[in-house]
Amino acid sequence: MNTSNPPLAALQDLLHIMATLRDPEQGCPWDIKQTWESIVPYTLEEAYEVADAVDRQDVNAVRDELGDLLLQVVFMARIAQEQGLFDFNEVAQGVAEKMRRRHPHVFGHTQYDNEAEQKQDWEAIKQTERQTRQEQGLFAGIPHNLPALRRSQKIQKRAAQVGFDWENWQQVVPKIEEELTEVAEAVAKEEGVTRIEEEMGDVLLASANMARMLGVDAENALRLANRKFAVRFEQVAALLQQDGVTLEQASLAEMEAAWECAKHQKK
Repeated sequence: MNTSNPPLAALQDLLHIMATLRDPEQGCPWDIKQTWESIVPYTLEEAYEVADAVDRQDVNAVRDELGDLLLQVVFMARIAQEQGLFDFNEVAQGVAEKMRRRHPHVFGHTQYDNEAEQKQDWEAIKQTERQTRQEQGLFAGIPHNLPALRRSQKIQKRAAQVGFDWENWQQVVPKIEEELTEVAEAVAKEEGVTRIEEEMGDVLLASANMARMLGVDAENALRLANRKFAVRFEQVAALLQQDGVTLEQASLAEMEAAWECAKHQKK
């Protein structure tokens, strides 16, 4: 760990670099022409790269990707500063105040008897913040462009807060089975892609709800499952190659046998 450069000094250096890059006369043409809208895709990409580095438990990559993500925050704050809207200091100050406000048991004199009571107060504080921002509606403040599974869980969590919820996760299982039956019926009746897509959406919605009730982040669960599948399929390719067979040459039976072998090797 490098402690030779104090955090504030390093941050000031980064802010200065961004100011230089955005300088109309001395800066970089690409950086100068960027806007909030053009930067957003890069910001999202960097956030996912942080998650990927964490999945791989690659410490150096986590450090580097966090730096890239911080750069996006500095970049967008600089654009705002140039337009006289706000600056990086206001961004940092705002989130610091929010953390103090949302943790009255740490920075104040509030005491909670248990974690459930703390979570209830946390949601009440957030609701007050939404009212202050004049955000209307039960689902106000839930971004529309969140990954669909994550937004689904947030929507259903809000609905549960007003009493619209299952009593336990076991009750969701028949609902998932019902939705799967409706997919099969839509396919059998050849009702078209749009209808099938709608029914598949209901399956995913119910599955995300079940994950929520089990305390599982559905988005993260699927991300990890995707990673596990990709790693295992690479093992399948390697096992087939040992037998002198490529994926293109292998039969489905051969691939399934290699898949089972890869599963057992992992265990």
